[in-house]
Amino acid sequence: MRIATWNVNSIRTRHGRVVDWLVNADVDVLAMQEIKCTPAQFPLEPFEAAGYEVVLHGLNQWNGVAIASRLPMTDIEIGFAGQPGFAKGHDPDSGQDAPLEARAIGATVDDVRVWSLYVPNGRALDDPHMDYKLRFLRALADDSSRWMSANPGGALVLTGDFNVAPTDDDMGDPSFIPGLSTHISPAERAAFAALEQAGLSDVVRPLVPTGFTFWDYKQLRFPRNEGMRIDFILGSPGFADRVVDARIEREQRKGDAPSDHVPVVVELQVDGDDDDRPMIF
Repeated sequence: MRIATWNVNSIRTRHGRVVDWLVNADVDVLAMQEIKCTPAQFPLEPFEAAGYEVVLHGLNQWNGVAIASRLPMTDIEIGFAGQPGFAKGHDPDSGQDAPLEARAIGATVDDVRVWSLYVPNGRALDDPHMDYKLRFLRALADDSSRWMSANPGGALVLTGDFNVAPTDDDMGDPSFIPGLSTHISPAERAAFAALEQAGLSDVVRPLVPTGFTFWDYKQLRFPRNEGMRIDFILGSPGFADRVVDARIEREQRKGDAPSDHVPVVVELQVDGDDDDRPMIF
């Protein structure tokens, strides 16, 4: 089974490119972020014509997550337990819940529990959005820990844009300055590390030692390779033990109207797998 994640930065703009890549890369499941549309606006037809079912959560032209799969999906879940909401000026201690944004959708494919996640950006170290980001990551770690406790040995995978560069090797954009910038602050890195402490592991980096997943459109960041690695596939032990290969699809940052992110793919060995498709790695 091939599972991928891709922040597509508007699926209406890039659906042709995304579907072509899905077919050519022979991907079974794609988690998408920043689809930036409602269900009524999502271009379902090209996905369905290529053999993919799509489930999605989009509220407006911001955020939005989806999962496309050519294998049956069950147990669709919008948002995870404890997921915080956000509204400008909202007091988290007021006793009233802020509205939930379209940042999380889950589905089960075969025996794998797949989440597509778009973690809040944070905006600035002293912005309320940063507190929201940290609360989102804490709640995600707690929910993942509960799932793994309830499903020992189960295959759970969190995929998506986490908006954190967890180590210095993951940050190559010189405009991000320690002590002044988001994505690299100690608090954000600690919140990401809490996911690993909960029992999840980065299943890509051991197989792909170098490489970024995002390059800003500005300042020739891509030609200079001044990017960052903020898109991840994090798996429970029951998932990680079955990963046999991985790839960061850097070439997808090239060409006409690319997303500023690229796909990240893992190859998963499933029980009784007699798949004779050629490896794409």
